[in-house]
Amino acid sequence: MRVKIDGETRGVLALWREGADVKMVDQRLLPHRFEVLTLCNHRETAEAIRDMAVRGAPSIGVAGGYGVAQAALEARGMKLREFKAYVSGATDTLRKTRPTAVNLFHAIDRVAKATSKGSVEERVAAACAEADRIAREDIGASRRIGEYGAALIKEGFRVLTHCNAGALAFMDSGSALAPIYVAHRAGKRIFVYADETRPRSQGAKLTAWELQQEGVPYALIADNAAGHYMHRGEVDIVIVGADRIAANGDTANKIGTYEKAVLAKENRIPFYVAAPRMTFDLKCRNGDGIEIEERSPDEVNWVWGTNEQGDYVRVRISAEGTVAKNPSFDVTPAKYITGFITEAGIIKPPYRKNLHLAFGKGSAA
Repeated sequence: MRVKIDGETRGVLALWREGADVKMVDQRLLPHRFEVLTLCNHRETAEAIRDMAVRGAPSIGVAGGYGVAQAALEARGMKLREFKAYVSGATDTLRKTRPTAVNLFHAIDRVAKATSKGSVEERVAAACAEADRIAREDIGASRRIGEYGAALIKEGFRVLTHCNAGALAFMDSGSALAPIYVAHRAGKRIFVYADETRPRSQGAKLTAWELQQEGVPYALIADNAAGHYMHRGEVDIVIVGADRIAANGDTANKIGTYEKAVLAKENRIPFYVAAPRMTFDLKCRNGDGIEIEERSPDEVNWVWGTNEQGDYVRVRISAEGTVAKNPSFDVTPAKYITGFITEAGIIKPPYRKNLHLAFGKGSAA
């Protein structure tokens, strides 16, 4: 992604590995501060995933893979039996961070499997190589999703997106935002409506910031305003990301996505989900099998922001003692989805058949 730092535009990834350290943009501080975290071991990486310093299913997956590689590096001086036990414990720790984004589990499984053969040193090298391979694959997938998706965005289109499925969530250009970036760089005149995406406001804090950095014309809107613009004929296409996609096409994404899909269907607006193959869980038959993460009610009752003095502060927006519920995701039934934008191309219904043809039975990696 392109980031302006001290007046200079630089290319920065959401996260990367430097030896035993994992580096990542701390997404909790954006858009007010740009800082890069250095995570020195798998426990720190697990905590960064849990606390949403990194978020977005693909970025979470890469972080999980890096975490397993870190554990292997931490155990490189152990005997083989101790090494295996240590890495197994680390994978358990990483698995318990976030339950919905399937990329996390695919990445952990791949890197853990890489540690299953050879000497300790060979297993360490294999873990690091596999973690780095996943990151490279994501970068390539992001670029291809951008190219395929850009063909759907016509001159003058007004695009609605929900949450953040940009470069912060997917290494390089993003999933849902990648087609927007490709279309914009190609000179197409486009406009983006970015939902604020309560309660953590990833649309307001992250998507709007990314679009600003990229120079894409946009407007931040309240979540409840999307239907207004659809009904007025001011939205031409909706593109969102995903955290897990079942074999029948049912899709889990940030809470509020289901509402946007229903509204798009009612207003005859194409609704696309952009996601790499690592987000498809073909072992999950339908959306009923997707675990929905329930996060702290504090995220609903309180908000973070900067005051007029520039201080980063937390303020309560509800009455003391208010009971709040906070499901982090919802499931959009496949019938509301026009198609999936993937690195393998645009996948249309029937999804159970075509997803298996594209990605292979029972596997998403």
